[in-house]
Amino acid sequence: MKSVELKVYGVVQGVGFRPYVSKLANSLSIGGWVKNTSECVEIRLIGEEKEINAFISNLKLSPPPLSRVVKIEKVREENYEGEKPSFIILKSEKKANSARDNLWIPPDVGTCDDCLKEIFNDKDRRYRYPFTNCTNCGPRFTIILDLPYDREKTTMKIFKMCERCEKEYNDINDRRFHAQPNACPECGPELRLLDNRGNKIDGDPIEKTIKLLKEGKIVAIKGIGGFHLAVDALNERAINELRRRKNRPHKPFALMAFNIDRISQFAKVNQGERELLLSPIRPIVLLRKRESSNLPENIAPNNKYVGFMLPYTPLHYLITEPFQALVMTSGNLSDEPIIYENEQALLKLKNIADFFLIHNREIYTPCDDSIVINGMVTRRARGYTPLPLVGEEEFPEILACGGEEKSSFALSRKNTIILSQYIGDLKDLETLERYELLIERFKSLFSLNPRHVVCDLHPLYLSTRYAEATGLPILKVQHHHAHMTSCMWENGISDKVIGIVLDGTGYGIDETIWGGEIFIGDYLEFKRVAHLRPIPLPGGEKAIREPWRIALAYLREIGKEDLIIEEKAKEILRMLKLGINSPLSSGCGRLFDAVSAFLGIRKSISYEAQAAIELEGVANEDEKSAYPAELREEKGEIIIDWKRMWEELVKDVMRGTPVEICSMKFHNYIVNSISEAVEIIRGKTHIEKVVLSGGVFQNQIILHKTVESLTKRGLMVYHHKEVPTNDQGIAVGQLLICAEKIRKGAV
Repeated sequence: MKSVELKVYGVVQGVGFRPYVSKLANSLSIGGWVKNTSECVEIRLIGEEKEINAFISNLKLSPPPLSRVVKIEKVREENYEGEKPSFIILKSEKKANSARDNLWIPPDVGTCDDCLKEIFNDKDRRYRYPFTNCTNCGPRFTIILDLPYDREKTTMKIFKMCERCEKEYNDINDRRFHAQPNACPECGPELRLLDNRGNKIDGDPIEKTIKLLKEGKIVAIKGIGGFHLAVDALNERAINELRRRKNRPHKPFALMAFNIDRISQFAKVNQGERELLLSPIRPIVLLRKRESSNLPENIAPNNKYVGFMLPYTPLHYLITEPFQALVMTSGNLSDEPIIYENEQALLKLKNIADFFLIHNREIYTPCDDSIVINGMVTRRARGYTPLPLVGEEEFPEILACGGEEKSSFALSRKNTIILSQYIGDLKDLETLERYELLIERFKSLFSLNPRHVVCDLHPLYLSTRYAEATGLPILKVQHHHAHMTSCMWENGISDKVIGIVLDGTGYGIDETIWGGEIFIGDYLEFKRVAHLRPIPLPGGEKAIREPWRIALAYLREIGKEDLIIEEKAKEILRMLKLGINSPLSSGCGRLFDAVSAFLGIRKSISYEAQAAIELEGVANEDEKSAYPAELREEKGEIIIDWKRMWEELVKDVMRGTPVEICSMKFHNYIVNSISEAVEIIRGKTHIEKVVLSGGVFQNQIILHKTVESLTKRGLMVYHHKEVPTNDQGIAVGQLLICAEKIRKGAV
């Protein structure tokens, strides 16, 4: 007989891996043991060589469904003399003073079909129990305090299992064998319903909550990663009241429906979207609205898309069952991160929510819902975080601090990058404190000790100031270079590319605002070779909130400033003439904002990119014509001009061309302009690979038409899928640039 010892790395804790290993070993008459450690899962196999080889083959080819085996390392092999022992599961072990090689902690997992059957089976002991889970589903990342993953290292440690739960937990043939969050009504977490003064409401909390929602009340509901604010999605008055109290007049609300059939009443669902909605990730999926549905317009005003998710906890299933759909928007104050603690919810949301449905299972690490559109992750959080992104080369240990909007951070070890969940816009103390808290928790949980820190070039970002305060060797990276490299790495590209980066704001190396850029470069260096003609932003940040100001600046350049009729127009024109507080910007997002304002779609905004989103929302996608592209060369760079575009747009408006046509002609102008610029750059550089990044590529018209246009020209075009194309993804790019400069001795 042989004795073989293995170390298995990947998502191998919290996914039923040890029970699977034990069953597999017993089926092959193999003795030995398996145990979790803070590094990995360790296995000792004692048996015949043929059976051991079959075991390893099975482990590679058909591991448990929620696991992801990254590496199987054979650490010892020797002959074995003596009687073959039984196969057992040993107590978990925390390795002292050793680096934690296993960076694969499982994310939270949506409720499985088996648990769902139990909670709706009136003969089951978990009938209507809102915390039902098993080895194949339930909370993971948000309740883990430390590794190895055992109950005493989760927030479930305060709940002692009853006799029946204990029996399930120890029965190798039960699907709750070693399910750490295992619980039932007798021994597990409990719900409480409170009013907004903290008084307990008697009766069944779920039935009472359903009744309150039917009456049009706003209820704050605690989930896996934080609170949602819920109202009946067909109650227009309740939605308006939620908007008023939350100070969120226009930004779309996410919805949750009991099943796909109910979602399909309101939105079109293709096969890929269906699979994603039903996946264990359970993200919010942005779907095309059905024109004939009875969904109130104030759910997602002036938007072609509506965000839907399916329930991902038993509590969600029980509450959504009687409704066509519920609004389930993040439980937070405007511009602050999601609230996840009971006391904070009662304190901060008491003027928004009428009632609070809370529970006593602590959330240790808050995590908001993820968002996906057409298979592209635009907010990476629950269901994805903290799964690492894996590359070929090894990285030094680096902390990348990200940007300001849609903030996140990234940490590295070996060949993996761990991108944090979406945190929020890093503009205030609340978000900064959450950001700092999560950095410390990630460093502790993954035993990471960064040796270098990298941040954005912008001197006033809070993330930059945080990086400067760490005392670590620091590298500052240009915003759009980070965008470009994040897309390169996600698509496995190591050679030079043409990088098209379109967004609203990024600090340029010339200290102006960039955002409509084309580069050539790689991880080590980049060169700006084309960009939109800059325009002054009168009032700086104020112009972003009031895009009519930007429209006025553009129209002034073609002598048509009199077309903007606003009370402060003369004052703004004077600012522009004197150059007072009017920073130059080549931001593509700002051009979208200006066109939207001029067409009367959105003259002032209440949430980021609102004007641009609503401009996309009205576009008639059947329109093929475009405003004229205009390129010229200046100081070795291609300038993408907009003068003729604005002149033709003004003519269209004056002759009464429908807004839907004007919008689409503008979209086509953007695609044609960057495509023609790339064609010139390709001719000069012979670079054939093009990467697309930046928040503008969340616009599905721009994304798909750009890919189509460049592909027809024979170029290889790459865009984001798992790393967000918006600013949440720049931490990844920062880390990659820093790592390459360290390798090359450039820092």
